[in-house]
Amino acid sequence: MNDDFWGEEPRRESRVDRTDKRKREKRDKRKKRGGGAAAMAAVLFLVVVLGGGGYFGYTKLESFMRPPDYDGKGTGEATIEVKEGDYTSAIAETLYKADVVKSSKAFIKAAEEEPKIQGVQPGFYKMRKQMSATAAVQLILDPAARAHILTIPEGLWAKEIYQKLSKESGIPLKQFKKIKAKNLGLPSYAKGNVEGYLFPGQYNLPPDASATELVKMMVDRFKEQIQKVDLKAGAKKHKMTPGEIITMASVIQAEASKPEDQAKVARVIYNRIKIGRNLEFDTPVMYAHGFRTIDVRDKHLLIDSPYNLYKHAGLPPGPISQPGMSAIEAALNPKPGPWIFFVAVDPVNQITEFGVTEEDFAKLKAKFNKWLEENPQP
Repeated sequence: MNDDFWGEEPRRESRVDRTDKRKREKRDKRKKRGGGAAAMAAVLFLVVVLGGGGYFGYTKLESFMRPPDYDGKGTGEATIEVKEGDYTSAIAETLYKADVVKSSKAFIKAAEEEPKIQGVQPGFYKMRKQMSATAAVQLILDPAARAHILTIPEGLWAKEIYQKLSKESGIPLKQFKKIKAKNLGLPSYAKGNVEGYLFPGQYNLPPDASATELVKMMVDRFKEQIQKVDLKAGAKKHKMTPGEIITMASVIQAEASKPEDQAKVARVIYNRIKIGRNLEFDTPVMYAHGFRTIDVRDKHLLIDSPYNLYKHAGLPPGPISQPGMSAIEAALNPKPGPWIFFVAVDPVNQITEFGVTEEDFAKLKAKFNKWLEENPQP
């Protein structure tokens, strides 16, 4: 009979095959027992960690939920600095390093309850040592905690700024008078003259700074702010030097505090220089005298000084005040117009009027004289 018809006969299991099969079954049983043992070991390990080590885990959780904190309002004094761009976490770390709070986490947690913490401004703050986090949050939000804040308005003389710096910092005035210009980092076009280069604005005075460091801080602010304009190109456009632009800006600042008048005052200066007429401004004269008054008399105009622009043509030899950015921009971008004259007809309210002819000037001068009669000056 043909084997192909019936198909192949099933293969019989040999003795060798039966032996191999028994070995595989024993091996599989050992694997199952080993797996169960490993699982049991894992369970026992977790019991040890969660049971025997439970105290450790609880302590960690407790530290997170209730971070280390001092009690009370603290003692002594610690001055800390909040820098530009500092978030609550950075402030917390600063306070922790100064031993104001016991942990940065405690301050952060306390600050979560006070939305005003987002409004903390850069500057120096007088805090106390070892305060509770809550007390630290409340104190840093108190305006009285701000230390050594000084606002310098536009138009002041350098010597007036030195007086303010001395009063606020406690540094003797004589230390400011001894400052060497070479230590201030003045721009080259200042030619060693600090006048005009102490930028006005608000300053947070470091508590341990020297007189030189305080003044240099203002010079640095000037160099930072002047980057907002292309001073060199703007000066070249007007056939002037950068130093002359700052000098002009200082005169503009002294003569017209209102930004909307400054570009017109700049035009008066350019127009007068163009026609060869002396500027005849009072503020440079009084700068030469070293005191301020708006009641300038003929006797004041007799002073022999290059700052007496009644006698000398062109700009003064250097700045006569600290100009702000609006005055500097006005010097670079004077408003188009024919004006040759201007008079502060109401100095208190900063009202300045402009004229083109001598007749215009006579009328404006009469307005000012009337105001002066009604508001006599000391």
